[in-house]
Amino acid sequence: MTFSRVDVAQVILGDCEYCPVDTFEAWSPVNIALCKYWGKRNGVLNLPVNDSLSVALPGKGTHTRVTRLQVGAKDIVFLNDRPVHEADSFYKKVVAHLDLFRLGRSDRFRVDTVNTIATAAGLASSASGFSALTRAVAGVQGFSLDDGALSILARLGSGSACRSIFEGFVRWHKGEAVDGMDSCAAPLSQVWPGLRLGVLTLTGSAKKVGSREGMARTVESTPLYSAWPVQAEADIAILEEAIAARDFEQLGATAEHNALTMHATMIASWPPLLYWEPESVAVMQKVWQMREDGVPVYLTMDAGPNVKLLFEAQVEGSIRQAFPDVEVVKLFP
Repeated sequence: MTFSRVDVAQVILGDCEYCPVDTFEAWSPVNIALCKYWGKRNGVLNLPVNDSLSVALPGKGTHTRVTRLQVGAKDIVFLNDRPVHEADSFYKKVVAHLDLFRLGRSDRFRVDTVNTIATAAGLASSASGFSALTRAVAGVQGFSLDDGALSILARLGSGSACRSIFEGFVRWHKGEAVDGMDSCAAPLSQVWPGLRLGVLTLTGSAKKVGSREGMARTVESTPLYSAWPVQAEADIAILEEAIAARDFEQLGATAEHNALTMHATMIASWPPLLYWEPESVAVMQKVWQMREDGVPVYLTMDAGPNVKLLFEAQVEGSIRQAFPDVEVVKLFP
């Protein structure tokens, strides 16, 4: 039996009391995966082939307001204070997500969403975006949902959005069920006050190949991909051990190796999928030289050219000196 996104939404929302309000606002953070999500066992429901693990970036993400419109109106979407045309793919994705919450009703909405990070540039804006949209539209409909249900619904819009429902370290459990009802994220209890993440926005331009298309191409065209789920599952275990022990070198080395392995499968796809720019490679080489010089810093990259640095508070001065344009994020209070 196959399940649609509407089927899953109906299971979660069908018994919810409908208590609509005029407007509702929500915020969700960007999350940066330390063990990546790359590849799906079900593309319709965004079910992954492997677990993943991320950390949220406080203050970086998406603020979304959903306002109820009069019956008969068309949905309206604004992104970063600019109207989005109905023919735009972003508009269609947003409206498709809104459809899940209408449950056959004629509700229409205006969506105002603002990202505090570059959109569609490999900085996980879709994760925070669909997480915030999920919270906001559930709120405007008056549905009372726990975070587990919100995580599943957010996943239907964008896979990694299920992790942005939560703060801190978060693990997305891939699940085994055909309907995906066991594929959701859950927070880890540990905190790491000294951990820092440096964002290097090398370009704010939208990437030419989106993550959805890139995943499909990788899975379908490279034999290297078969090794990816095995490594990802091993990396998850190592990362959780490193977090529990606050072993920074183990955390950083595993996260960097995981990211580079993911990109290796992309590069081996056909046609080749290379998100790196020359500036990306220059940053990698500088990071590796800094480690040789005794500065413990590691890198990670999502599906895009921008680079994120992992380091601890005591070397922040060295990081800022080496990368004057870095935006340093304190990940925990």
